Amino acid sequence: MTAITPEIVAQHNLTPEEYERVLEIMGREPSMTELGIFSVMWSEHCSYKSSRIHLRRLPTTGERVIVPPGENAGVVDIGDDWCVAFKVESHNHPSFIEPFQGAATGVGGILRDVFTMGARPIAAMNSLRFGPLTAESEPGAAATGSRKQQIYKRNKAILRGCVDGIAHYGNCFGVPTIGGEVVFDESYSLNPLVNAFALGIVRKDQIFFGKAEGIGNPVLYVGAKTGRDGIHGATMASAEFDDEALEKRPTVQVGDPFLEKLLLEACLEAMRSGAIAGIQDMGAAGLTSSSVEMAARAGTGLELDLSLVPQRETGMTAYEMMLSESQERMLIVAKDGREKEVVDVFKKWDLDAVVIGKVVEGHRLKVFHNGVLEADIPVDTVTDAAPRYERPMKAPERANGPNVEGANDSIANRKSQIANSNAALLKLLASPNICSKHWVYEQYDTMVRTNTAILPGADAAVMRVKETRRAISMCLDGNGRYAAVDPREGAKLIVAEAARNNVCTGARPIAVTNCLNFPSPERPEIMWSFSEVIDGMSEACRAFDTPVISGNVSFYNETDGKGILPTPTIGMVGLIEDVRKLVTQGFKDEGDMIALLGVTNDDLSVSEYAQTIAGFSTDELIAHGEVPKIDLDLEVKVQKACRALADRQLLKSAHDCSDGGLAIAIAESCFSSLNRDAIGSMIDLSNPQTLSDAAILFGESPSRIVISFAPDKLEWVKDVVGDCPFELIGTVGGERLSISIDGNGTIDQSVSDLEKAWTNALEKRLER
Repeated sequence: MTAITPEIVAQHNLTPEEYERVLEIMGREPSMTELGIFSVMWSEHCSYKSSRIHLRRLPTTGERVIVPPGENAGVVDIGDDWCVAFKVESHNHPSFIEPFQGAATGVGGILRDVFTMGARPIAAMNSLRFGPLTAESEPGAAATGSRKQQIYKRNKAILRGCVDGIAHYGNCFGVPTIGGEVVFDESYSLNPLVNAFALGIVRKDQIFFGKAEGIGNPVLYVGAKTGRDGIHGATMASAEFDDEALEKRPTVQVGDPFLEKLLLEACLEAMRSGAIAGIQDMGAAGLTSSSVEMAARAGTGLELDLSLVPQRETGMTAYEMMLSESQERMLIVAKDGREKEVVDVFKKWDLDAVVIGKVVEGHRLKVFHNGVLEADIPVDTVTDAAPRYERPMKAPERANGPNVEGANDSIANRKSQIANSNAALLKLLASPNICSKHWVYEQYDTMVRTNTAILPGADAAVMRVKETRRAISMCLDGNGRYAAVDPREGAKLIVAEAARNNVCTGARPIAVTNCLNFPSPERPEIMWSFSEVIDGMSEACRAFDTPVISGNVSFYNETDGKGILPTPTIGMVGLIEDVRKLVTQGFKDEGDMIALLGVTNDDLSVSEYAQTIAGFSTDELIAHGEVPKIDLDLEVKVQKACRALADRQLLKSAHDCSDGGLAIAIAESCFSSLNRDAIGSMIDLSNPQTLSDAAILFGESPSRIVISFAPDKLEWVKDVVGDCPFELIGTVGGERLSISIDGNGTIDQSVSDLEKAWTNALEKRLER
């Protein structure tokens, strides 16, 4: 037996205090296999040891919630005995080390989380964040020296690799990738964020759970063979990176989407047979997490014989098999006497299915290998009784007394960097965070299975529910700058935008999943930020009646001691009762009227305009900016008005105002329609608050939606809107975008020129 030295403990990312607790639990020195089990299950990635006390404050219940957080994916009721299961999860660390496989296996893992619930995946999305690709996409910094150029080159390689990996896995598996976001900021250089989302559909009476129920029931290993890839992936995802990070490639899994498609069909067929008592994906921590989590949920014990596990490499130890994160594998508890039915189903699909153990009384996990007892651990000690830390929290100095005086004046003073509003609009449309991401999503199959009703590029994507008139909307939204400046208010703004994006399709938001990406929780200011985000998210979710039903926390997103921006990603799902009432964002017909729901305020200081046009760096924005203050009551009123208009089929288009403000929203409405050619508009905006032209055009005030409708519907529209702020601002028509403020022209551009700047910007940066 290998002696456990302090060096070995440190290599397993356990603190000396945590190892002392292991010794106390075991009453002896653990074996290497036992140490490995404790290390992965007590990792931040698996145990949520720094975040769990805060996550409890999130709202997780509601009339539609069928399965709240705690299972592989959350489930909500959409009516007529149909449910949707969905979740978003991070694969950040693997995607830095090996972008293609890291992103690909992130997609594979989230798909398994969904179909483990008995749901057939019908849609995937992803939220991606990368460092700047060129000097132009890094305001306030010069591209001097080979180091900068090497970073840009590496960022491009990470972007290309991640997109290729997502496309490869989703396209081969046969699930449409229908939406998401792509964001660039210096903080994500060499530390990308890859958050993968999947949604599936399931009958209410066909939902499965990851429980090892039924004493004596056999435990089956099914799917791909076990190899040495991914060993210690969970602990790797719970540590920051340094110069040796690329040497961690062996901890990145290798995926096979074709095999996963077979696994999906085999699992769903076996579930329909009635022979399965419980099922769990072997994701992070592999066989270890799937076995102990299933036993913990059921209050049972498990005995496993690893000599029966299908292996694709020779001489694998118990330690390696328990910690391997080889992909496309499941652990199934079959009903006693019916294991042969399960085996036969998997053999039909040419997949391994082997009985490797059984459910037993007591609450211990016993692992045998070649007749030797390699591990004997109380189940609850590695799950519910894992360490819980109430980390120190401290607000950064700025948060104690934010220096925001004159922030908008400072932006105004830098306006000399641009010639006029025309030039500002063109530059914003071509900026990395606003320009078209068609280069990304056109690599994805967006129409497989023919359920897609609204394609990528819209506020939210929409999937039909076949055999019904219902449709499901979904989007992913995040804003690291907002969360960095004011995490509580920033979180509210992110949730509100996600809800607004769904509403712009005509949907009612019904539930949320989240992926909370942060630097090290051992830094008090990071834990303060995390706690504030939870409180802001909770308040907003309650306002929109959108409980949080699943999610993921990703800490230690740091490279060489530099952390990412705090980046909460919100996945919001909405319900459209009648797909015939869908609304899209592009203007449609000459002569249609254009109106604005909501109110414009002076909200420039943490905007895309402040960064791209005024030239403030992200650090300057964080130090001196102030996020827009959202009035949740007003936001709810605006969203209800838009949804009511959609329900009465009065709208031709709806598009929310977010990054880049009102002028960007109007420009995108001119040329981003998915079903017609570009068309111009004539806009005249009022300025009752005597705001600057820049604030009116490019400020990022929340709670605003640009709508269009036929002129003969005006009185009906006013009647439905009621007391919601409503302003007629223009008409659709022509080939130019013309915007005046109180009759004074500020923007007059050819729509084709605007569209060209917006469409080609990302490819140009990749080619430099």
